Amino acid sequence: MSIHDGHRERLRESFRKNGLDGFDAIRSLELLLQFAIPRRDTNPIAHALLEEFGSLQEVFDASEQELLQVEGIGPSTAVLLRLVPQILKKSAVDRAAELRYLTSTADARDYLMPHFLYERDEKALLLCLDSQRRVIRCEELARGVVNAVSIDVRRVLEIALKHRACSLILAHNHPDGPASNSREDDLVTGQLYRSLLAVGIELRDHLIFARDGVFSYRDSGALQLLGYY
Repeated sequence: MSIHDGHRERLRESFRKNGLDGFDAIRSLELLLQFAIPRRDTNPIAHALLEEFGSLQEVFDASEQELLQVEGIGPSTAVLLRLVPQILKKSAVDRAAELRYLTSTADARDYLMPHFLYERDEKALLLCLDSQRRVIRCEELARGVVNAVSIDVRRVLEIALKHRACSLILAHNHPDGPASNSREDDLVTGQLYRSLLAVGIELRDHLIFARDGVFSYRDSGALQLLGYY
C-alpha cells in the first residue's frame, strides 16, 4: 500500500463515520475525485479546481469544457463533476413535486426553485393549476442563451387550454442578473395576462429566479402597478 492509498482510506473512513462534517472544500473535492482518478493524488487537483473557479459552487457550475482546462481533469472526471449537481437537482425536483397545492408565493417558489438549480442559461417554465391551485403540469416553455429566452404567448395558451388550467404561474431565471423585472419582462407579462384573461384563465404570478433571490410580480405589486389587477 502506498502513502496515497493510506491517505485515501483515511479520508473514506472519516466520511463513513461523520459524513462531510469536518471536511473543508479541498478535502470534499479530493474525496470525490478519487472515484474518477484511482491512481493519483487528487489533493493537488482539488486545489487547482478551487483556484480556478473559486468555490465548490462554481466548480459544479462549470461546463465540461471549462473543467477540461484544469490540469489533471480528464473527460471521465469532468463528467463526474457535471453529474453530481445534476443528480442533486433531480433529487430536489422530486422532493419539491411532493408539494402538490400551491396556495402561496412561497409554495410556488419552493416548487419551482429546484428546476433552476445549476442552470447556466435562461429558461422559462409554465405551471398549470386547477381550481384548487393543484399542479396539473409543469412544462418548459423556452431555453436560450443568457438574457435571450423568448416566450411564445400562443404556445402558453395552447398548453393552458390543453390541460384545462384555471390559472398559470410563469417563471424564468436570470442566471447572472438580479432578481428584478426588466422592461421586456413587463411587456411579456402584460401580453400574457391579457391573452389569458380573454379565455378566462388567470395569470397568478410571474416569478424571476436569480442568485440573489426571487422576484414575484404578485407580491411586489408590479401586476397592480401595470394595471392588470
